[in-house]
Amino acid sequence: MKPLVAIVGRPNVGKSMLFNKLCGQRLSIVEDTPGVTRDRIYAPCEWRNRVFDLVDTGGIEPGTDDQILSFMREQAEIAIANATVIVFVCDVKTGMTASDQEVANMLLRSGKPVVLAVNKADQVGRENPDIYEFYNLGLGDPIPVSAVHGHGTGDLLDACFQYFPPEDEEEEEDDVIKVAIIGKPNVGKSSLVNRILGEERVIVSDMAGTTRDAIDSYFENEKGKFCFIDTAGMRKKSKVDDRIEKFSVLRSTMAIERSDVCLILIDAQEGVTEQDTKVAGLAHEAGKACIIVVNKWDAIEKDGKTMDKMRQEVMRDLSYMTYAPIVFISALTGQRVDRLFDLIVYVNNQAAMRITTGMLNSVLADATARVQPPTDKGRRLKIYYMTQVGIKPPHFVCFCNDARLFHFSYQRYLENQIRATFGLEGTPVRLTIRQKGEKE
Repeated sequence: MKPLVAIVGRPNVGKSMLFNKLCGQRLSIVEDTPGVTRDRIYAPCEWRNRVFDLVDTGGIEPGTDDQILSFMREQAEIAIANATVIVFVCDVKTGMTASDQEVANMLLRSGKPVVLAVNKADQVGRENPDIYEFYNLGLGDPIPVSAVHGHGTGDLLDACFQYFPPEDEEEEEDDVIKVAIIGKPNVGKSSLVNRILGEERVIVSDMAGTTRDAIDSYFENEKGKFCFIDTAGMRKKSKVDDRIEKFSVLRSTMAIERSDVCLILIDAQEGVTEQDTKVAGLAHEAGKACIIVVNKWDAIEKDGKTMDKMRQEVMRDLSYMTYAPIVFISALTGQRVDRLFDLIVYVNNQAAMRITTGMLNSVLADATARVQPPTDKGRRLKIYYMTQVGIKPPHFVCFCNDARLFHFSYQRYLENQIRATFGLEGTPVRLTIRQKGEKE
């Protein structure tokens, strides 16, 4: 296992900014409001040729009655329990507070090695005398850092490095399937992640907009290795006025880009809404393998035909995604959740399928014999041959005599013929038309 470094502290001391600085990418949302980060956010990081995981946590408010704040505290406690080293971040500008003292006591009780980082020490050269008061926390030498400029981060990582266990051969993780869980707010994305992992990994609340960052969770079972990316719910653009939510939607779109498979969550009680079609469209446009997951199925009154009826409605509303399999689950009760793993592996393999040019062209010959290519003003479309040029999604190129004759409906017909022969279930198919003599 890779070492895990947890960044903890009270709200608004700059944990997320330090996290982004250390991992070298803007993963965690940074905004000058306490409580922007809520869940644990993981990222790989490298120092002195050692790769380790960094985890950003929500601010710890020791005595709080607020539901979300106490959830955030639980998340931070889980991170502390799993960490190899804890980086405790304080703020030199506000000085040492009673909350800092309480968090420090909590960390001392955990028995884990703690590195004390005093953030916002932005001046270069002379040391800020205000740093010395942090010796009172009893956590050893404070390390002045500036998350904005990056000063002192090397010393900080060196201090963490000495607590890392000796390096064993760590296996490569190339065969991990990245699964993005997307949908509008409050369809149960976080509940599904928690159900799969069997722990409260992500904060779940009835309030829409609880999840803000895209959160990766690694999971392994006999079906394979998976990385589930829980994303923030996407609302209509006109409804998004909050800056934090704008970042959240951006993170969700980036999560779709880096995933292999997208689970599109739909609320069974509401059916497919206009917003669902937009979210599904993002995954379709990005060319990702998709599974449509109808959640909250336990809350539906059923008779013998309910599922078929719902399936037809989903197919009708998401007519451009007829290739995607549909699963009915309940994240609350766990009904059919285990079936997702087989499907994820299956659609991921389908999206990576390669078809030889010979087989493609025999399907093409068969298809053109059955349905003649279209004509226009006496000119008939001639298709010379077809070949596959890419996977994820499968991408085919057709060479013909005149691209203008290659009508959209005929492209759809060929795509359906390819699907009928080779399956390609759960993945979009790209078809490019090239004219003879056209430059590539």
